[in-house]
Amino acid sequence: MATMLIIFSAIFVCLSGAAAAGRFTVANNCQYAVWPGVLSGAGEEVLETTGFELQSGESRALDAPAGWSGRFWGRTLCATDSAGEFACATGDCGSGAVECSGKGAAPPATLAEFTLGGGGGGLDFYDVSLVDGYNVPMLVAPQGAGCNATGCAADLNARCPADLRVAAAASPDGGGESVACRSACDAFGSPQYCCSGAYASPDTCKPTPYSEFFKKACPRAYSYAYDDATSTFTCAAADYLITFCPNTSSQRSSGLSSPATNNTVAYGGGGETSGAKRPTAGFALVLSLSLSLLKTCLLLFR
Repeated sequence: MATMLIIFSAIFVCLSGAAAAGRFTVANNCQYAVWPGVLSGAGEEVLETTGFELQSGESRALDAPAGWSGRFWGRTLCATDSAGEFACATGDCGSGAVECSGKGAAPPATLAEFTLGGGGGGLDFYDVSLVDGYNVPMLVAPQGAGCNATGCAADLNARCPADLRVAAAASPDGGGESVACRSACDAFGSPQYCCSGAYASPDTCKPTPYSEFFKKACPRAYSYAYDDATSTFTCAAADYLITFCPNTSSQRSSGLSSPATNNTVAYGGGGETSGAKRPTAGFALVLSLSLSLLKTCLLLFR
């Protein structure tokens, strides 16, 4: 009976793997609520939700199909008005509801971007971008050995240049708490900052003092449109943990490395529990065959 149960479990996991190629777990480590938004790429399958609420300490997992591409971001300072319209002070998608329903983030917003299986050999591409500005710290950590975490864990709102600041509520003297930091393109609209017109190539669009502000604070995040060399990462068929407001304790508790090192998780142990029985040779053979089946499924469906 135990042998058949193992085989059926392996088949079930195998078939389940055909439906989902990757899993995104979105976690809120901020001391305030965040409303993640999700936008699938053109022609891509829409995930089970396009927007939801995460209170402090909460998380939610979303499965994505093979070949999926899209982006995640966080919306902050959100509320529903007396007319039933939902809106956010930062990262709002303009849908009037918690679900973004195919609408993207209004700048400024920190973006996590993914293309699953888009590289040679089926590699995933992923990055965290500040090209559209910044509103909340974010870390993307692949849950696979040898893959690098990336993101922007720094609080840029507190030190945003004055001409890029977005205040929650302007006071008579022009003050107010900074809740987001605009990109120079969004703030000034010039081709030099937007990498457009005469600056629409890697040879003509170069870093500026504004993009260098973002790059210095977050070396692994995109700081302007052609910041590819140090900002795009690849990983083989991994699941991803997206954390808002990451910090040292949250990274340590989840087994993550810092953005500057490889994300590897070591498992200790190996000792037997007292009184535990060793598997028989026949049981061990079935277990080995089942594991081989699972590995084959992963190769076929990831």
